[in-house]
Amino acid sequence: MRKQPTWRIPFGVLALLLGLLVYAGAVARYLAPFMAGWPVAVQTLAYIALGVVWLLPLRRFLIWMETGRWG
Repeated sequence: MRKQPTWRIPFGVLALLLGLLVYAGAVARYLAPFMAGWPVAVQTLAYIALGVVWLLPLRRFLIWMETGRWG
């Protein structure tokens, strides 16, 4: 149990927000024009998948924010 504040949590939250903005910008800039001609149902599935993919590395990052270790 942590008893003192740590710099990792505010840094981690800011890094997470910045990373999410970069990821969303990359999807909007590079993938949206590519998928524009797809049927709406397929686009919906693709955007749902892209919305979940960014969560994959999040577990290790949250562990680092809390403990200072990556595992």
